[in-house]
Amino acid sequence: MWRIPLLHVNLIFLSLMLLLLVTTAQAESIRIKSVNLAAVEQGYEISVDSEIVLNATLEQALEKGIVLYFVTKFSLVDSRWYWLNDEIVRGKLRVGLRYYALTRQYHLNYPAISQSFNTLEEALQALGQLHNYSLIVKSELKQDVDYIASLRIWLDLTRMPKPFQVEALGSSRWNLSSDKLEWRMKLPTPGQPLQIKGQ
Repeated sequence: MWRIPLLHVNLIFLSLMLLLLVTTAQAESIRIKSVNLAAVEQGYEISVDSEIVLNATLEQALEKGIVLYFVTKFSLVDSRWYWLNDEIVRGKLRVGLRYYALTRQYHLNYPAISQSFNTLEEALQALGQLHNYSLIVKSELKQDVDYIASLRIWLDLTRMPKPFQVEALGSSRWNLSSDKLEWRMKLPTPGQPLQIKGQ
């Protein structure tokens, strides 16, 4: 009778477990793929390409009529060795994702507009695309200074109904966030945008 050596069995088992962990990690995540920062007449604009995947718990919450709010936050900090870090540029956008059972459509609610989609995949794809979002400049900017930029996208649990906030405490099923993307940069000039590859 043909037998597989115990060492090979252990290696096969370990490989399958690693594959399962990778698949699970990819199944529910927010992954920032690229960032584009451009100088325009009014100041600066940011565009972000990301991939957002929900787990079964969050999909069920949508089907129950719960609105999921996603926040994209960008900041530019002047890191001075002799003083506290000073945030000089900021952009923070909150978008609500909702499912309407009556029309069987998903809606993205932005501060000024609303968009409708027939499938969750289409809605999430649109949610992951942020184009030409104007940033707020709070202090004077200098072209020759190295700034620290950071970007993160996450599910805002504070906007959910209180019973769901309580359920979400200490549960990884409700925690959905990208890694914090951080880099040093000089300000882009008109016609020469800054492009950063994500994770």
